[in-house]
Amino acid sequence: MLDKLQALKERFEEVGQLIILPESMSDMSKYAKLTKEYKDLEKVVEAYDEYKLILQNIDSSKEILEKEKDPDFREMAKSELDELRERKDSMEEHLKQLLIPKDPNDSKDCILEIRGGTGGDEAAIFAGDLFRMYQRFCEMQGWKLTVLDLTFGSAGGYKEIIATVSGADVYGMLKYESGVHRVQRVPATESQGRVHTSAASVAVLPEMDEVEVHLDMNDIRKDTYCSSGPGGQSVNTTYSAVRLTHNPTGLVVTCQDEKSQIKNFEKALKVLRSRLYEIELAKHNESVGAQRKSMVGSGDRSDKIRTYNYPQSRVTDHRINKTVYNLPEVMDGNIEEFISALRLAENLEKMQNSGLEE
Repeated sequence: MLDKLQALKERFEEVGQLIILPESMSDMSKYAKLTKEYKDLEKVVEAYDEYKLILQNIDSSKEILEKEKDPDFREMAKSELDELRERKDSMEEHLKQLLIPKDPNDSKDCILEIRGGTGGDEAAIFAGDLFRMYQRFCEMQGWKLTVLDLTFGSAGGYKEIIATVSGADVYGMLKYESGVHRVQRVPATESQGRVHTSAASVAVLPEMDEVEVHLDMNDIRKDTYCSSGPGGQSVNTTYSAVRLTHNPTGLVVTCQDEKSQIKNFEKALKVLRSRLYEIELAKHNESVGAQRKSMVGSGDRSDKIRTYNYPQSRVTDHRINKTVYNLPEVMDGNIEEFISALRLAENLEKMQNSGLEE
């Protein structure tokens, strides 16, 4: 661990020199990346320096105990040594946490996509319930959620709804929600009172910028049409809604949230970049091998991750075998307990894979 920390300190000093070079300051993209790396490394280096000082003080206290004869001095040195050892253990755990490989996308905003799956009308209603759950969670976190596009279900809810979420550490928290969510309950349309199982899929994609995912505009076909949802008089009279088709992959993205065609175009481009990134990430994960696929943070939209059982008021996350019996609270946005447990499980997995956990 000390070798890793020393290497990071050397890189920190190197980045500090690179930031002030004229060629770095003239390239805003490069300067932004170096500044972010410097800030991330600074936390590690500060903790490392504090850890080294603790080790030095432990050596000094041991030396006093070996040489000092005065009982009062020895007692003081022994007391200080006990305290320093506790601080050393605590700091080692803190450093291990800091050394866990970070997902560079954790600090990004995200695209949230929810689609009704198997179950017809009930699946669309459940997709609506999930959207309200995330809406409440975003409110609690102080995040901004903006709907980009939606298709209503015939009996309520949504066949599909796409939104952007912006704020602090958005993707780092919501990424654990990607996958298939199952619901077990008596649908409103069920006259016999039988419990049905339906499903909705959730995809959480990091919002990528132009530098990270380059789009060739010659590969994109742009169509405009009249918006079909609520939004005032101009909705059905102007061609403000935008449909983008990425010819190489066949991906189609629509956005009709804004009255302005230009704004809808910009938002649709954001979604398209994120979906193209998801495709490339899936290819990369496949190439490194199934044995390295993370149980917790794979983010695969086809993984069955959670079941919501209404008759038992039970919610079970299948990735970490965590069950709670407070379904109404969970559906009201209280999902942080699951996210914290999933983040802890992923960090332990990363520590084991990086050799930090002995």
